[in-house]
Amino acid sequence: MQVANTLRWLFLDLNSYFASVEQQLNPALRGRPIAVAPTNTDSTCAIAASYEAKAYGVKTGTKIYEARKMCPGLVVVQAQHEAYVHYHHRILKAIDRYLPVTRVCSIDEVACSLMGNEQSPEKATALAKAIKAGIQREVGECLRSSVGIAPNAFLAKVASDMQKPDGLTIIHPDTIYEQLVGLPLTDLPGIGRNMIVRLVQAGVPDMATFWALAPKQARAIWGSVGGEKMWMELHGYDLPTVPTKRSSIGHSHMLAPSLRRADAAYQVTRRLLAKAASRLRRMEMFTSVLVLSTRVEHGPRFAFEISFVATQDSFALLASLATLWTRLMREVPGAVRFKKVAVTLLRLQPTSEHVADLFDPPATALRHIKRPELSAALDELNARYGRDTIAFGRWQSNAVNRDTGTKIAFTRIPDEAEFHE
Repeated sequence: MQVANTLRWLFLDLNSYFASVEQQLNPALRGRPIAVAPTNTDSTCAIAASYEAKAYGVKTGTKIYEARKMCPGLVVVQAQHEAYVHYHHRILKAIDRYLPVTRVCSIDEVACSLMGNEQSPEKATALAKAIKAGIQREVGECLRSSVGIAPNAFLAKVASDMQKPDGLTIIHPDTIYEQLVGLPLTDLPGIGRNMIVRLVQAGVPDMATFWALAPKQARAIWGSVGGEKMWMELHGYDLPTVPTKRSSIGHSHMLAPSLRRADAAYQVTRRLLAKAASRLRRMEMFTSVLVLSTRVEHGPRFAFEISFVATQDSFALLASLATLWTRLMREVPGAVRFKKVAVTLLRLQPTSEHVADLFDPPATALRHIKRPELSAALDELNARYGRDTIAFGRWQSNAVNRDTGTKIAFTRIPDEAEFHE
């Protein structure tokens, strides 16, 4: 494997994406400091901030009540995840007019492989400018982006962070060290506070020292091949992407105070499982393990799992959840309040590989055939007429429906269909 000697990747990062979408949707917010929050309460944290708010020190993770003190004119808006996913797909289409998207890295980041004459600095720069302008023209004028161009996707991402907002930076193959040596190690993706402690303890306080390490030394500090991989990418190696295989489907939810009683928490958990089951069928998968995880308010975490014949049937999964919840309630006091609940489906199997259990009694086998068809019919009705047009039992509160709606996670971009599940 050789060091890349050309510009092979273009990385695009949408600037303050959630806040920018909100400003695009509502012209009255343009030019104003705004923070996007998951719920309409001052006790939560900002999940995004516009550059006008960032100028006052407001950033992702800032408590809303603190943000209001830092920025008296702050406008707080509740997150609209469906809109962010919708704009995400529009942006992908706009980029694709100029360059195929090779890898979607997150809701606001994409990487594009450069081929042939696209690898020249002049052509790569022209493509970057065309893509940036195209997004603003075809999707929305508020949607600014920063682009990095480099020998590999890792360095291209680093470059995209070097000039914000609305930046364009090239890290050239023959000047990587000179362009990076002045950056703090935390500017490298994957190096956070905990890793900085380990690096400093190993005698690596800065970029120059990290650069001078041997690959095996980086592996030893990380305790895994991840350190050697980062060292190689830092030095310009263009490593192949290892394909991943989905191993789980799940949802979790941090409960609002009004939903922390055991009965309300159970309703939220059932709602989360119904969403996960719908995703399971849409992805044409079966599952044979359900995990229930909970965190008690001011107390410990509990986790239980149950195995069963592979299924994609919501009724069977909800029955298994009831069994797990009964086990949970035996372990916790009667007046317990739950802070967080989560459900995860494991041991996934594609429908094409699923074989029915030959030892099921006829009546049970018939039930397993018919109930998934009913579950799928309910999916279709909810997709056509709106989420929870038909539900598996009655949710006890409108808050259960509202608060368990689909959210964007750091590791996963929801399909648009999920907002109907």
